Amino acid sequence: MDDDLSLERRTGLPDALRVLAETLPRDGWEGHDNFTALTRFWLDRHLMFRDVLGRLRTGAEAYLDGRAEDRRHAGEVARYGGFLLNELMAHHHIEDAHYFPQLSELDARLTRGFTLLDADHHALDDHIRGLADGANAYLTAQGRDTAGALHAGLGRFETFLDRHLTDEEDLVVPVILTYAPPLG
Repeated sequence: MDDDLSLERRTGLPDALRVLAETLPRDGWEGHDNFTALTRFWLDRHLMFRDVLGRLRTGAEAYLDGRAEDRRHAGEVARYGGFLLNELMAHHHIEDAHYFPQLSELDARLTRGFTLLDADHHALDDHIRGLADGANAYLTAQGRDTAGALHAGLGRFETFLDRHLTDEEDLVVPVILTYAPPLG
């Protein structure tokens, strides 16, 4: 993958991959005739990932500020962290194995975009492992140092995940709205 388009460095999709997104802006997606319950479910999963990650980050901030006790915060890290990481991995597997191959065949101009999203998933795998390691280190030691490291890791992960989810939405939803594929 071109280094300028790596998840860690890009600031959005290149114009060549935004050809459908430019004609189908976000504010019109839900009113489009081809916007389905499956598309809503998929977007809701993305919202849920962002929400859970935000809960983990604000929970770490509360702990570091002395507004949350050790035991409560550790429980949240274990519960929310495990849920987030497991759900993300399952979500990416379904996209890579089922949805992306079907969608990438619909518009040859966007094939590179699906390759980009696949590369993101591989990059996110490394970040998921790093986040799991940070959470485990905190759960083992439950101290301010490991909580601070976890908080920093959550911030980095949130940046990368949001970049990926936003770009994925900007590529995938316009393809679905334009071609109405029978996904399944």
